[in-house]
Amino acid sequence: MEFFAHIDRERIQSIKEHSYGTADKAGNFASSFRKADWGYFCGMIHDIGKYSLPFQEKIKNNSNKKVDHSTAGAKVCFEKGGMYSFMGYCIAGHHSGLPDYGNSSDTGNAPTLEGRKKKQIEDYSAYKNEIQIPEIKTIPFDPRKTPDPDFSLSVFIRMIYSCLVDADFLDTENFMKNGGTQREAGENPEALLKKLKDHVAGWLLNKDIDTVNGRRTEILRNCFEYGQMERGIFQLTVPTGGGKTIASLAFALQHAVKNHMDRVIYVIPYTSIIEQNAEVFREILGDQNVLENHYNVDYESSEELKSMQLAAENWDKPVVVTTNVQFFESLFANKSSKCRKLHNIANSVIIFDEAQMIPTDYLKPCIAVMEELATNFRSSIVLCTATQPALTPLFRRKMPIIELCPRVEEQFQFFDRVTFKNIGTVSEEELIEKLEQEYQALCIVNTKKRAQKIYQTMKGEGVFHLSTTMYPKHRRRVLEKVRTLLGNGDKCILISTSLVEAGVDLDFHSVYRQLSGVDSMIQAAGRCNREGKRDVKESFAYIFQFEEKENVPGQQLQIDVSKMLASEGVDISSLCGIERYFEALYHFRGESLDKKKILEEFKNKRYNFTTAAQNFKLIEENTSTVFINIEEEAEELLRQMKYQGYTKAGMRKAGQYCVQLYENDIEKLQGAGMLRPVSEDMEDFFELVNKRQYTEEMGLDLNVEVGIAVLM
Repeated sequence: MEFFAHIDRERIQSIKEHSYGTADKAGNFASSFRKADWGYFCGMIHDIGKYSLPFQEKIKNNSNKKVDHSTAGAKVCFEKGGMYSFMGYCIAGHHSGLPDYGNSSDTGNAPTLEGRKKKQIEDYSAYKNEIQIPEIKTIPFDPRKTPDPDFSLSVFIRMIYSCLVDADFLDTENFMKNGGTQREAGENPEALLKKLKDHVAGWLLNKDIDTVNGRRTEILRNCFEYGQMERGIFQLTVPTGGGKTIASLAFALQHAVKNHMDRVIYVIPYTSIIEQNAEVFREILGDQNVLENHYNVDYESSEELKSMQLAAENWDKPVVVTTNVQFFESLFANKSSKCRKLHNIANSVIIFDEAQMIPTDYLKPCIAVMEELATNFRSSIVLCTATQPALTPLFRRKMPIIELCPRVEEQFQFFDRVTFKNIGTVSEEELIEKLEQEYQALCIVNTKKRAQKIYQTMKGEGVFHLSTTMYPKHRRRVLEKVRTLLGNGDKCILISTSLVEAGVDLDFHSVYRQLSGVDSMIQAAGRCNREGKRDVKESFAYIFQFEEKENVPGQQLQIDVSKMLASEGVDISSLCGIERYFEALYHFRGESLDKKKILEEFKNKRYNFTTAAQNFKLIEENTSTVFINIEEEAEELLRQMKYQGYTKAGMRKAGQYCVQLYENDIEKLQGAGMLRPVSEDMEDFFELVNKRQYTEEMGLDLNVEVGIAVLM
């Protein structure tokens, strides 16, 4: 009898063929962290449950009947025992996701590992005639060199799972498309390093450290030099204007070539920085070599192949630019759709741009997994920022962190462009009076509603508003106009939220920043006298507070710590002041640096992958998406989504016309009859019905009276 894994019309892929193909791929993926035998083992046994007669009947008859084929391989793992038993997580979950361990009272119907052990399944013993179970000869890691063997093992399981599910997807895709997958991995790091060196060759001739460009070149040259070092953990503490984007790329590519690493991954908090950095990288390295991954639509895998899942990126590009959310949530995910990329994080140079933005609620598990990548998965970590967080005490292995910027304190003194001035508590009216006296000024406040309110009062010639109440394409148009006015020396007053604080090249005469975290205030000040064309003593960053209290989700402790340091007279712009801020912030957070107790889910060889994935959400507030279809392209995209269904490419385009709102704002707008769901399939995806609620000046107006729908 011939046993089939997949059927495509007249074409057939046998289980044996699929098993060997998946095993070879999974073993190759795991070889990047020197555990090819583990990947090969999982690939060989993952589908042995398909040798059951009910599964063969299902696939030959093209039936929709559900037949469990994942438990069989897991049972083989349990029978072999020892370290093999941990691979039961991977095999059992290669379609449904890595499960929780469960407990001894679980029955065979429970979706846990304990449940799988007890589950009664159809006879699959025919596999023994075709599949030979391979032996595993290596150990996951040296247990003597890890402070938390349970957590290390949980990360190892998730990495092997990644190798398996990506290999399974790719082998199936290759069969279904008859070899015509047309995937392109891009050029190797050696070719990219040459492109970068050609690009900066002229810069490297400048050795005059009394000039801005000379200082930038000094930092760049140092990064090339330090790129020759062995793998490890590094930090690049560069002041605003110091050229850290190109400098970090120089280190990363040089380091990747020196250590035979596969790719460079940039992890960035804001999509605005991602878009800007990715554009720079594409110009230097070529479009085909840079992958942006910052849209929030992921599709879970299902039993059989779907084109939408096959289109999901597995980060097989030499340069990947992604978000904190995508990066860390994937590393704590349990679903194959999010995990299949993980093995491509191994043997990479990982740059954490604006490292201070790693969310404090999850700082301990984030640091723990960064350590694992550096220690057991042959990656190097670079913490890159102008406001270096005090993370060293949180690394449990006490690994040395090497600074890449030469003479850091001297660089900060040289790049000092602004004078901080605390103007204390002001009313909204007093703030507006001050702004009306300015010619080119940026004012950043803590909430979208406050930004809209101040703009409404001030609006007129040369006054602009910018916040996440505007969809991304709209924000870019506003920023372009602002840049043009600033460049031409025309009047420009911009009222904004914090989205302009990092990665946005603007140069104002003055900056007004509502009291917030020290790192945010310093980033805001970086938009003042950015090019150093004016005297420091004439370029002010004014720090202020409003009289009334505001609810700023997730930022209250940061504001309180800043307030405390200000009352003590600490110079928040100094390296010492920055360090004191982060030390105090992490001290006051204490145990809440792992707010959801993620690390507790991996103890005593009982690992709760599903629970950890559900709890590890970097953006915790309940937000929903509002699609703004006021442009022609947006209207066409909406029609396609409604009548042709969702595609990943379509959703990515749609993201340029979307606004994220908190639950209470959604409820008010929906209650006023201004929103409706785009489809029944996506409960948290709405379209704006009342287009008058969105304006070119302000974006989506959040000031809605409750009960207004009754009057309409």
